[in-house]
Amino acid sequence: MWLTAFCLRNPIAVTLFYVFAGVVGLVAFQSMGRSILPPIAFPVVAIGAPYAGAGPDEIERLVVEPIEEKLDAIPDLDRISAFAQNGIGRIVVRFRYGGSLETDRSNVQQAVDAARANLPADLLAPSVSEQLSTMKQAIDAQQQSIRQLSDLVQSRDQKIQQLEQRLDQSQAAAAQAQNKADSAAAQTAEDQQTVMALKSDVTDLRTTATNSAMSLQETQKKVGDLESPLAIHFKGVTLTPGGFLAGESVYRTRALGADATPFNSINMPGAGQNQMSEFFGSGRQSQINMRITGKIPDATLTGYYEADFLSAGVTSNNNQTDSYTLRQRQAWAQAAVDNGWTFTGGQMWTLATETRKGLDNLTEARPMTIDPNYNVGFSFSRQWGVRATKNFNNHFWLGASLENPQIIFASTGNANNFAFGGPGVGAGLYNSTANYSFNSMPDFILKAAYEPGFGHYEVFGILSRFRDRVYPCVEPAEGAVCATTASGAYNASTTGGGLGANARISTYNKHVDFGLHFLFGNGIGRYSASGLPDVTANANGTLAPLRTYQGLATLEWHGPKLDVYLYGGEDYVGRRWQTDLNNAKLPPVGYGAPGFNDSNCYAETAPGSGGYAFGPLTCSGNTQSTIEGTFGFWYKMYNGPKGRMQVGPQYSYVVRNAWAGSGATAGTYVDPHGIDNIIFTSFRYYLP
Repeated sequence: MWLTAFCLRNPIAVTLFYVFAGVVGLVAFQSMGRSILPPIAFPVVAIGAPYAGAGPDEIERLVVEPIEEKLDAIPDLDRISAFAQNGIGRIVVRFRYGGSLETDRSNVQQAVDAARANLPADLLAPSVSEQLSTMKQAIDAQQQSIRQLSDLVQSRDQKIQQLEQRLDQSQAAAAQAQNKADSAAAQTAEDQQTVMALKSDVTDLRTTATNSAMSLQETQKKVGDLESPLAIHFKGVTLTPGGFLAGESVYRTRALGADATPFNSINMPGAGQNQMSEFFGSGRQSQINMRITGKIPDATLTGYYEADFLSAGVTSNNNQTDSYTLRQRQAWAQAAVDNGWTFTGGQMWTLATETRKGLDNLTEARPMTIDPNYNVGFSFSRQWGVRATKNFNNHFWLGASLENPQIIFASTGNANNFAFGGPGVGAGLYNSTANYSFNSMPDFILKAAYEPGFGHYEVFGILSRFRDRVYPCVEPAEGAVCATTASGAYNASTTGGGLGANARISTYNKHVDFGLHFLFGNGIGRYSASGLPDVTANANGTLAPLRTYQGLATLEWHGPKLDVYLYGGEDYVGRRWQTDLNNAKLPPVGYGAPGFNDSNCYAETAPGSGGYAFGPLTCSGNTQSTIEGTFGFWYKMYNGPKGRMQVGPQYSYVVRNAWAGSGATAGTYVDPHGIDNIIFTSFRYYLP
């Protein structure tokens, strides 16, 4: 009531207040921003992560899940959508409206960078971009004409305002302005109809522009896939080529005449070549590979082939063309059933080699060295095998394999009273310059892997069987009756094997990896990087497995541009010898006997003729252990959708210790050892 009474008592003040409010409203209306197509930034960021050769399950497990884990901590997050398909994973991150798209994109990029250490080492760097950016560019091409229509609408609005002002002025003279007012009202209605028609046209244009932009974006994606496909689709299967091209060199302070380092052949001090250094360069480590994947109901079928040029033909040399032959590294077929069973057959890394994920092929935890013989202490072999593995909920794996056997033999002083193999037969497609043992059964390997959520842990066992043919009448015991030296020959067998364990833990957001490997047993020397002997021979001609252990410690740091590695390892083989009681001289026979002559391990002899023959070294020098410390790094100059270009050096310090033997003077002993300093360099381009 008091407000009504105040207004009735002060009509002038009330009138001035409303006039002032009207003027302020009119001015504000004129200065207010208006647009038919206001700029809109959709709060959406897209992530693309190509991983050549990987299937949808691998993409989800190895790529999408680690990135999603980091994305969950981003502020203003609305929801995450992920898509996994052959060779690529896509993640769409939607944010709440009202934030800064640039800030959101920066947060996503930081999350992807943080997740990079958890991703596979050969994964291309994931790309981060604002979704619909291509659509925005297409719409911008249409906005010029739309702005012209907007200007026309604004012009019509101004005319309407002018007509309204004229209408207000004409009300003072009702009689004379009636016709003008009617005419103005009619004109206003006509103008309004025109404006509505223009608005309808603008809406149609917006719809057309949006549809055109969507079509353009889809077309550009298809063209991009055609120009740079991650894989080749052929007759229902996916072919993923891969590999790298390499230019590498090696320098040794003690010459060995080798590309890869033969750790068990490091020179003793008396060797003439031990006084000379060597340098070699080649592209022989360049690799080519092809992965073929096909999906059938309830299983995924995979074939894989890998080769390099680290074999030497009979005409291979470094004289002019440096031509070396292609060699098979891996060739296997696999059926991975959806229930967790996987069956693989062919030439592959032995099941004894450590893996980074479960017991999966192609996840072997190889040292990052340039040296193709890797590092002392690393246990490996690439050989024929048939294996079956079972995945239990991605936390526990169990596998077993039958693998190709072979004997590496070393013995000194024995009589010729045994045999267990021979050179290959060319007609049988074996190398006539290489020796092959005649094996009674394949090696058997059983392995279990466990991933509790922090680290990867493995235990495994190896079982081998060794057999030779023994001729007791070559050196008969006292009182033996022998018609010929081959009389009474028989086959003798013995068993070898070992137990091993691996542990690998990642820390500091998976930037740092710690690893430990150990293998211990009898008759397993050939699984060592040094190629140590498996067996020696007893005085009676039967085979005797040698005690062996192999150990490797790993420290690796992984960054977006730089990978640094440090390894320390040792391969050891025990001595085993006897006195030959059937020989009148009672010589020691076997491996590493204290009575073996090592006196000339330090004495250099004159060379042979022709310049390519250093003097022989009359030194037993049976290896006791090899030890290596290695440091190196890889710098990735480019890592993106066009592949990866990287360079790196490696330095290794290698010691080969021999078992102590007799010296030049009776009753004295020497324990010779050889040392080498090795520097590798590498320049590589990896296919995307």
